[in-house]
Amino acid sequence: MNGSDELRTTILGCGSSGGVPRFGGADGKGEWGACDPDEPKNRRSRCSILVSRVSAAADKTNVLIDTSPDMREQLLAAQCAALDAVLFTHDHADQCHGIDDLRVFALNMRKRMPVYLDEETSGFIAKRFQYCFEQTPGSMYPAILDRREIPPNGEAFSIDGNAGAISIIPFLQYHGGVNSLGFRIGDMAYSSDVVDLPDKSFEILEGVNTWIVDALQYKPHKTHAHLEKTLEWIARVKPELAVLTNLHIHMDYQTLKRELPEGVIPAYDGMVLMGNTELRGDYQ
Repeated sequence: MNGSDELRTTILGCGSSGGVPRFGGADGKGEWGACDPDEPKNRRSRCSILVSRVSAAADKTNVLIDTSPDMREQLLAAQCAALDAVLFTHDHADQCHGIDDLRVFALNMRKRMPVYLDEETSGFIAKRFQYCFEQTPGSMYPAILDRREIPPNGEAFSIDGNAGAISIIPFLQYHGGVNSLGFRIGDMAYSSDVVDLPDKSFEILEGVNTWIVDALQYKPHKTHAHLEKTLEWIARVKPELAVLTNLHIHMDYQTLKRELPEGVIPAYDGMVLMGNTELRGDYQ
């Protein structure tokens, strides 16, 4: 595969549900926990990634995973002018409450934006944001989203765009009291909100080169993998590069860089990956 055929992954956000810093702090400037506020890579918005196929002619196929509450600022920073589809991992607020900002993309495309959800997530999101999927009686505003069902665990599907198709394999993740989805896209996999994985999902992860994976904090947590567990998973999957995401205020960027084993790095907002190579961190 030449460079123009490879997939580019942009880490739009890598923070936990409250972001870093969280609201609060004695001076009102935010609660940073163990994170150094002078390190720009510690400022984290909520989790989301953009997966792009870029052709030799600079055409793009863009797939967004999750619509975080920070989506507008994230996509403006990433200079993303168009989307071909959106995938949802689950229905929690930090994954879907930016959904209304898809309106501009739908208006620009002059058609509904395709959004892919599993059955459980579809039920919750379609009820919560019904006006996005069905025009409200008496309203002048049309629906903006085209709901599409993600196939069962392990069944591949593809999303087409100007630069060609992006193939996606969903896999099941346990996220405390609910399930979430991870996605394998080529040699990259994304697991943002997960505390445990079934064996079938580990089978789907076999052979990935890059794994972007949840590592919320140092201590065990009921709904997210903690660092020790994540490192055990990484040792099992053996990706060439593992990128830690969903990082809480206890996870200082420079401290993690010093502590982590070779081939494991912390994510930061704006990180761009081509295969298992970090290209840059300035959204260019």
